[in-house]
Amino acid sequence: MEMQIPAAVIDVHHAVVKPDFGSSEYRFSPQLQAHFDRQTRALWSRWTAAPRPCFNAGLLSDIRAYYNFVAESEGQLDCGDTTEPIEYVILASGMPGVFQLGGDLDLFRQKIERRDREALSIYGRACIDVLYRNYRGHDLPLTTISLVQGECLGGGFEAALSSDLIIAERRSRFGFPEILFNLFPGMGAYSFLDRKVGQRRAEEIISSGKIYTAEEMQALGVIDVVAEDGEGETAVNALIKQRSRSRNGMAALAAVRRRVHQISYEELEDVVDVWVDAALRLTPRDLKLMQRLVSRQNGLQEPAVVH
Repeated sequence: MEMQIPAAVIDVHHAVVKPDFGSSEYRFSPQLQAHFDRQTRALWSRWTAAPRPCFNAGLLSDIRAYYNFVAESEGQLDCGDTTEPIEYVILASGMPGVFQLGGDLDLFRQKIERRDREALSIYGRACIDVLYRNYRGHDLPLTTISLVQGECLGGGFEAALSSDLIIAERRSRFGFPEILFNLFPGMGAYSFLDRKVGQRRAEEIISSGKIYTAEEMQALGVIDVVAEDGEGETAVNALIKQRSRSRNGMAALAAVRRRVHQISYEELEDVVDVWVDAALRLTPRDLKLMQRLVSRQNGLQEPAVVH
């Protein structure tokens, strides 16, 4: 299911720095770092995408390398003096006020203008490759959590939805702006939302272009916990402590939910194909609107201190 991203297509060369397996700090690249908290047995990752807070090809490659590391660990980390189990894998951002703004719209515009179907398809499959791994819980008996602290839009929202649980700070905002430039989020939004809130509500969220507050998303059943601003990490740790005695059962319940409300990789692939077809039908006016959103993404670049 892995999707290679040829440099000739995406024009990105990115080296992955292998982690020090005797340390609790793991540096995969300037865009992605991870930290293991022995006390909570939680593996935190934080992305600091550059030059825009979007899923550029380098970041997708880094996430894939990180997920390979998680899978290859078989759920156990060598921490030097001890070997510790991974019980939680947590997605978070290293950028203040931004979880993720989604797809690389500048890349989309370029490839659409060049009618480069192959590049669009490769990018879409690279996205669903990493989202599907998180959705599957890396095929390990662990729980995945997305901690949202700020703007969570487009593909960033899809990434958050791929986790078992979503915890969001009150200031966070969610939405799919793709409809504003006549497209739709094609890397899992419909599938994830349909399983969570049903067809009618999923289509309403996707087609409205509305930006929702954390409280609104919680009321709809999309997110699980709303924390006060600045208290997101505390809320994650509190939830982990609350579930300490039932962690195995809750992780098994998540696996049952994935089986009963199954999303297949093939389903996500088919949706990517629909997305590519739709993207290639965009008009010059649509692409101008897309470029405006790129300009907005460019205004949100300052990285925060990594956890």
